[in-house]
Amino acid sequence: MPDIAMIIDEELLLSSGADLMNYAVNDVVFKEGDMPKYYFQIKTGTVKINNYHEDGREIIHSVPFDGHCLVESALFIDKAYPVNAVAMTGCEIIRLEKSKFLSLIGSSPDLMAKLYRYTAERMYYRHVMMNNISAPDPGTKVKRVMESLKSYNQYTSKYSYQFPFTRQQLASLTGLCVETVIRVVKKMEKEKTVRIQNGKIFY
Repeated sequence: MPDIAMIIDEELLLSSGADLMNYAVNDVVFKEGDMPKYYFQIKTGTVKINNYHEDGREIIHSVPFDGHCLVESALFIDKAYPVNAVAMTGCEIIRLEKSKFLSLIGSSPDLMAKLYRYTAERMYYRHVMMNNISAPDPGTKVKRVMESLKSYNQYTSKYSYQFPFTRQQLASLTGLCVETVIRVVKKMEKEKTVRIQNGKIFY
């Protein structure tokens, strides 16, 4: 996998007063309705940005990992988080108070530009994903989501991308039920679109 650069240099964040926080699997980093108080940047690990519907269904919007920041755009408006951030793996996350973060990027046009580029790229892929999951055919929907995530993670060769999610999480990403996802993945394996090893999907 290509190296992922930190959005903001770790040492710069720590010298500006940031803390290094540890989260276990399923720990909540922040939840829907919380007011943004910190800038969060992942040092190691994977986080899911999601919502839970009243019927218990989970919708996963994105899955940031090493080097990425979490819903940083919310720090620029006086509104509560519209989503949750939940650790999918053990995570080390750098946390900097909102006022210190705004002061840091306010003093550096280069940092602001870098953050804006990251946000713009993320929004581009979010629009691509939204278009993908609107496809009426479940097989097309699953394949397009896999293609988007493989491209975002900069993999190109066939079977080079190990899809890092369970069938249930893939269902949450696509808005399908898990039984449909299982059928689609089995069909993709028969067609040699994906390879399954030890239950893991390689695309």
